[in-house]
Amino acid sequence: MFFDPVYLLFALPGLLLGIWAQMKLRHAYGKYSQIRVDSGMTGAEAAREILDRAGLTNVPVEEIPGQLTDHYDPIKHALFLSSGNFRGQSVASVGVAAHESGHALQQQAGYAMFSFRMAIAPVTQFASMAYMGIFFVGIIFRGLFPTCIDIAIALFAIITLFQLVTLPVEYDASRRAKEQLFRLGLVHEHERDGVKKVLDAAALTYVAGLVSSVLQLLYLLNLRGRR
Repeated sequence: MFFDPVYLLFALPGLLLGIWAQMKLRHAYGKYSQIRVDSGMTGAEAAREILDRAGLTNVPVEEIPGQLTDHYDPIKHALFLSSGNFRGQSVASVGVAAHESGHALQQQAGYAMFSFRMAIAPVTQFASMAYMGIFFVGIIFRGLFPTCIDIAIALFAIITLFQLVTLPVEYDASRRAKEQLFRLGLVHEHERDGVKKVLDAAALTYVAGLVSSVLQLLYLLNLRGRR
């Protein structure tokens, strides 16, 4: 059984940051999901208003099961909101719905980083499935290690690039969300701080993902150098 104690030096910081980010998100979301927006709008209604005002009347807003499973599908051109946010009338629900609407606005505007992330998504999915298997082939069959570790590094570099591109895409979607919410009067000034805290906490999880990926890539490079 292969175990490299050096791996812990690279893995633990990313793991701890990820746990902290998730805790902050759950705290912010939990708090502001209990505070009702003055407008009384549900997340679905807020998303619909933002999309319609942008001329995206053909983009459906649909409900899906789960918590914080919200996402925009650029292939289907459809927005999916978790049940709590689809039906919820809270600051958190409206904020999350607006964020996902922000992705639809990015696609409409031809936002370069969104388009690039969409373009590399298929190869990233392949890399995510393949790199670990190739890595362990190199560990088991030592004669193949130099070739396998080089391939694993190349594949994980693609994953890290995807994480890097995701960061500005998510922050830009939040920026667009806050802009639309206040411009359209869907939330009021005293609700601004709550929306910001929820969206900032969500963005922090992507920062943690990037840090974890960079550290994993550095570990693979370190392992290659040691072997």
